[in-house]
Amino acid sequence: MAQPRRPLIAGNWKMNGLAKAGLALARDIAARRAAADPGCDIVLCPPATLVRAVAEAVAGSVIAVGGQDCHAQPSGAHTGDIAAPMLADAGCRYVILGHSERRQDHDESSEQVKAKVEAALAAGLIAILCVGESAAERDAGVALGVVARQLGASLPAMARPDRVAVAYEPVWAIGTGRTPTLPEIQEMHAHLRDLLSRAMPGGEATRILYGGSVKPGNARPILGQPDVDGALVGGASLKAEDFWAIVQSCR
Repeated sequence: MAQPRRPLIAGNWKMNGLAKAGLALARDIAARRAAADPGCDIVLCPPATLVRAVAEAVAGSVIAVGGQDCHAQPSGAHTGDIAAPMLADAGCRYVILGHSERRQDHDESSEQVKAKVEAALAAGLIAILCVGESAAERDAGVALGVVARQLGASLPAMARPDRVAVAYEPVWAIGTGRTPTLPEIQEMHAHLRDLLSRAMPGGEATRILYGGSVKPGNARPILGQPDVDGALVGGASLKAEDFWAIVQSCR
């Protein structure tokens, strides 16, 4: 019998957070986790300036720290970029890759994302690989095909279920307050699980997260879908009460 997939809740702080407030937030979440096990893994993904400090703030807890991006090369003349080994050295265990904001704002292709995933895995990090469709693609009825193509082009052959999580983020739902219906969320997650089961050995065990305006008010029904294994949380991860309420929705 297959082992149950332990949920994963990842807080993506994006380009938010100065030291005082960011470290207070990290310590608050660590203290809440020390007092109770909500039955899920927790990852905090602060901006690069706070990665090491947040890692030190949660040291000794079971909370993991993640980066928000990495370069495909382990080092070199790439001003302003951060290599995967640097993230690992700073205390990261995870890294978010292929987020829609990177794909859109920085014109990242799935092929570039694939190279970054390979770099992350080589550095010993767990990659949170993001895929998702636009509003136009959803309205045109091609969302399943779009996400299948993204996953196929972004997932390297070296990927394994314990080293990669996939986050489905409908682009049109991020920061808008809109979310797909529960049947639409489950349909896409089941689709991704089928694709992953055929893409790598044991791929059906890959954790698939939902990311798209996850809030305390909608987290429980979303996380209750059979193929939803957690959430990639944006704005709500910047408030301890909101983020912890989402974490507790895993129960």
